[in-house]
Amino acid sequence: MALDTAPRPALVTRGLAKSYGAVEVLRSIDIEMAAGEFLVLVGPSGCGKSTLLNCIAGLEEITSGTLMIGGRDVTQEPPKDRDIAMVFQSYALYPTMSVAENIGFGMKIRKVPKAEMDAKIREVATLLQIDHLLDRNPSQLSGGQRQRVAMGRALVRDPKLFLFDEPLSNLDAKLRVEMRAEIKRLHKTTGASIVYVTHDQIEAMTLASRIVVLKGGDVQQIGTPQQIYDSPANTFVADFMGSPPMNIIPALVEDGQLRIDDMALPAPPGLAGPVQLGIRPEHLSFATGPADLQVVPTMIENTGAECYVNFALGGVTVTARLPGRMDEDNTDSLGLTIAPGALRFFDMETGQRLDP
Repeated sequence: MALDTAPRPALVTRGLAKSYGAVEVLRSIDIEMAAGEFLVLVGPSGCGKSTLLNCIAGLEEITSGTLMIGGRDVTQEPPKDRDIAMVFQSYALYPTMSVAENIGFGMKIRKVPKAEMDAKIREVATLLQIDHLLDRNPSQLSGGQRQRVAMGRALVRDPKLFLFDEPLSNLDAKLRVEMRAEIKRLHKTTGASIVYVTHDQIEAMTLASRIVVLKGGDVQQIGTPQQIYDSPANTFVADFMGSPPMNIIPALVEDGQLRIDDMALPAPPGLAGPVQLGIRPEHLSFATGPADLQVVPTMIENTGAECYVNFALGGVTVTARLPGRMDEDNTDSLGLTIAPGALRFFDMETGQRLDP
């Protein structure tokens, strides 16, 4: 009889719910995360992403449901028995200890032999490119270096699951970009299983193997960054994931035509009545032939290599992301074309995506 050698999922939640009295914070969360996956929990403030991470860590007791880490049911286990390592938004370093002592503190508590501990500290510090800082104290480090030390303290654990709670929130914009690349490199190098919380959809898109989009304690969509960007499950995901966000425009489908104001476009089969039309700003471009849309700019923003052109359509403001620069006082009518296959359709009442 052949043995089952398939790797166990790094994390499984089934019907996970969390309430504080009558207030439901998380409702029936079902997630299955493969070993080695980088899973990002993203959503606006108050959506429940940090609460979910704390439930996974055991810092919050779940109200109902089950939680498994590495194939083991840890629903009732305390944090120390879950085989996890956590990196917080605050670095939480010991100010009187050196970098090496901070990284190795957990191993010292567990009475790991000194030679093994020193080797592991050196290995992790080299991986994080802070091996030249091992003798310094936290006060002598930059914000990015301190975050690397906090990550090193987690990495020496070699746990089943790493949990990151908005680790880049305290860094300036340039450093965030650098650390984002560092975390991505770290994941590719180690193959670690990571659950990462952020409110920043750019972080989610660039780091994740898969993304869990949360709103008001409910999962809105789970998918790869490309799936979520190209085929959002509803208007909330369409609006939240993307910068600028997807344009959502009221429209009417009748007699095979998609009507917006006094313009008409061919409509896909299977649609009828009022709909919400979704189109990404970059899927609008200058027309070189017959235009799909004829619009008048209401505002133009030059960002350097490209410009954002706002115009009114269907009673809402729509943004086109166009190459090059334009005169910001330009009010001449523009002809725009829509990229083939770029339109998405959503239910007018529920906001759920329609699949014609």
